[in-house]
Amino acid sequence: MRAFVLLLLLGLVATSAIAVVLTRHQHREAFIALSKAENERDELNIEFGRLQIEQATWSETNRVEQIATSKLGMKFPEGADVVVVLP
Repeated sequence: MRAFVLLLLLGLVATSAIAVVLTRHQHREAFIALSKAENERDELNIEFGRLQIEQATWSETNRVEQIATSKLGMKFPEGADVVVVLP
């Protein structure tokens, strides 16, 4: 009887040790995945900042006016060209 209890306890200790090892391994894998996701997030934030700067540059009023004048031949209407429509 005593040998059976000893073997049972030994088996439970071994099972517990294996469970600890598996849990640590899962923790390490989860930590690696978290680190990769954080790095990807940081890279996306950097790219988003660059795109915001690029958008601000492309939509700058002076640039739009310059392109409208030079490439499209647009100009501000003269006073005589403006027509006010009343309801």
